Amino acid sequence: MSDNGIGINAQYADRIFVIFQRLHGRGDYPGTGIGLAMCRKIVEHHDGRIWLDTGVAEGACFRFTLPAVAGPSLATEEEQDAA
Repeated sequence: MSDNGIGINAQYADRIFVIFQRLHGRGDYPGTGIGLAMCRKIVEHHDGRIWLDTGVAEGACFRFTLPAVAGPSLATEEEQDAA
């Protein structure tokens, strides 16, 4: 997920995921400070990881991983019985 907004300095990479932590005053930019904290809770609840990619020139880029989950078998019922 990325945007072309004001960006985030790498020194704040951990702080932005803490609930109600704002890098600017309330009047400077809209928002409550819960969005990224909520994203982190959801991703971590599913055993994933989320972070700020500090290698972008402008805007902000967030990356996350989720573990792979084995899905239902695509084999037919007859193939499963034969196995």
